[in-house]
Amino acid sequence: MYISRDIDNELLEWKKYKSRKPLLIRGARQIGKTSAIRNLGKQFKYFAEVNFENDDAIRELFEKSLSIEERCQQLSILINIPIVEGQTLLFLDEIQASPKSIGYLRYFYEKKPNLHVIAAGSLLEFTLAEIPSFGVGRIRSVFMYPLNFAEFLVALNENLLLDAIKNASTTKPLPDLIHQKAVELLKKFLVIGGLPEAVKTFLETNSYLLVQKVLDDLIVSYQTDFSKYKQRVPSLRIQEVFRSAIDQVGNKFSYSLNKTLHNGQIKEALELLQMAGLLYDVTHSASNGIPIGGEINMKKRKYILFDTGIYQRILGLELGTIFLNENTELVNKGKIAELFIGIELKKNSQDVLSSLHYWQREAKSSQAEVDYVIQNETKIIPIEVKAGTKGAMQSMHKFIEEKHSDFGIRTSLENFGQIDKIKIIPIYAIGIAIKNKLINIQ
Repeated sequence: MYISRDIDNELLEWKKYKSRKPLLIRGARQIGKTSAIRNLGKQFKYFAEVNFENDDAIRELFEKSLSIEERCQQLSILINIPIVEGQTLLFLDEIQASPKSIGYLRYFYEKKPNLHVIAAGSLLEFTLAEIPSFGVGRIRSVFMYPLNFAEFLVALNENLLLDAIKNASTTKPLPDLIHQKAVELLKKFLVIGGLPEAVKTFLETNSYLLVQKVLDDLIVSYQTDFSKYKQRVPSLRIQEVFRSAIDQVGNKFSYSLNKTLHNGQIKEALELLQMAGLLYDVTHSASNGIPIGGEINMKKRKYILFDTGIYQRILGLELGTIFLNENTELVNKGKIAELFIGIELKKNSQDVLSSLHYWQREAKSSQAEVDYVIQNETKIIPIEVKAGTKGAMQSMHKFIEEKHSDFGIRTSLENFGQIDKIKIIPIYAIGIAIKNKLINIQ
């Protein structure tokens, strides 16, 4: 069972592109990289998949001093699959097991440009960090994440609902019944998360209990990986920092809460967890102008986990409080609403290398904080997250006044709407609005 992903269209475009470069698919483990590539392989006459981690002969072949033509000829015989330009998709899986082979990818672009080549791997970022240069300008990186909410709706065959959300706006809200349906599906997504195995389990069984068991297994596998990070921080210490970051989601990260580690170890552990794709940083920005990243304060950072399903499972949130609340309010224990918005902003950003930012003023007489600030062309837009349907907007108004912003976004369980300069976007729709470059909320 294959779940359609946004990257499918990007891969198809790459297939057709005449001046294509070898692709390096990057992202955390268990997010569907291999499945997406195998799905693309169905569009080719031949699909050649090799694994550098499990096959010593393949690794040895790619590390030999051979021409690209010789390497392809020998590989074709080894795996008994023709490697023909324009007809074969060559998939180099677990390529992190052979750093030399990553460097050789550029020669496919230079010497055999009509052959479709894709590489991927587990914990790939750690290997890339050790390679001074792996083909700048000759290899294209594509980043993948767990399913976003729009992909989740497609997986549930809720395409009509997705279209309705795309066509809604602050001046044209959804009918109440449609809005409530979207809210209920959002709650499901917060519990299940976007990891393909968890989503598949729900689609096949409709059992939250079995989904929770899948998430438990995934958590164990991620924590087992800590010993593979190849750095000075022991795996148990990385696990401590990982849990501390989860406990502090929504707040500025405090180093003082980790009494067994010094700041240098904590910082390194956080960097490793980000390289593994398990954490995203949200950095303070003064937000006085474009680009937002030009006025950041590295000492003021928050961290968010990469998936709400994993998050709620680690924290042990009570699922009944999310599903059964009559007021349809998201229980904000652990800042799950703020976490979801950050993840959706990351997944749906047009710039895959962009960071997340927030704004805070700590004046003694007047403190204020906006959960996220984003850049939309030449404008800076503040976003405040409210878990339910109510909440004051003092910080938002202060930001708009100080930064002379045209408008701000309040994202909550409310339907689409607008109050003065505050545009109200439902939590479930924020990623879709970003993906469409905010067209629907201008």
